[in-house]
Amino acid sequence: MYSKKLYGFIFLVGLSIFLMLENLYPHTSMASSLENNKTPILSQATVVAQNTSDFVLPPLTYDYDALEPYIDSQTMTFHHDKHHAGYVKNLNEAISPYPEFQGQTIEELLLNIDTLPEDIQTTVRNNGGGHSNHSIFWSIMTPDSEGEPTGELASTISRDFGDFAALKEEFNTAGKKQFGSGWAWLVMNDEGKLEIINTPNQDSPLLEGKYPIMGNDVWEHAYYLKYQNKRGDYLDAWWNVINWSEVNQRFLAAQDFIDQ
Repeated sequence: MYSKKLYGFIFLVGLSIFLMLENLYPHTSMASSLENNKTPILSQATVVAQNTSDFVLPPLTYDYDALEPYIDSQTMTFHHDKHHAGYVKNLNEAISPYPEFQGQTIEELLLNIDTLPEDIQTTVRNNGGGHSNHSIFWSIMTPDSEGEPTGELASTISRDFGDFAALKEEFNTAGKKQFGSGWAWLVMNDEGKLEIINTPNQDSPLLEGKYPIMGNDVWEHAYYLKYQNKRGDYLDAWWNVINWSEVNQRFLAAQDFIDQ
């Protein structure tokens, strides 16, 4: 009984002080104070970029809706800001207990994955692969696609596949035949030849010692909102957004990689 009276007295005193302050300082209400001091809400991409010491989510070089009508804005937003950001976060958490690996590039980690501590090898394979694969993916797309490869890349495609049409057909077939989640890739092998492969999940071609030149994500999150179960339509449409200038740069980098 006395406790209830005591609590009631404390409540009344507190309320009186609050009302007195409101009257003295009418422009500093509790609501306005919270409004003036609230922490800005950051996107997932920003949070990851600020909180990771080594690996960060690369920003897109075009707007989320820039690849429409071939890839929709909602897919691009969730794919980049949620899925890719998650891979970066998980990768950094896995590496953080091992400072000796924090200065390495993602390519170095994947090429030498067997040298990593066993307890993080699978995490780096999955999330490091996801980070590497998606970083390539964003960079080789553009709303201003040139349509077809040119120069040395075009001639090498003709040498190894016959012509560009044959490359497209083989690449799309690899994407269609990848069971479940994975990627279709144009890579350079250790003999300096171009070839088409597919990889499951987030496996990088680097795990096989092959340099990824161009890759398309055939996980359902990459296309399902727009294309549903029509993966083939997505694969066909994707050729309209390829940044052949960037693919050509990766082709030249592949030659340097093989020559090492």
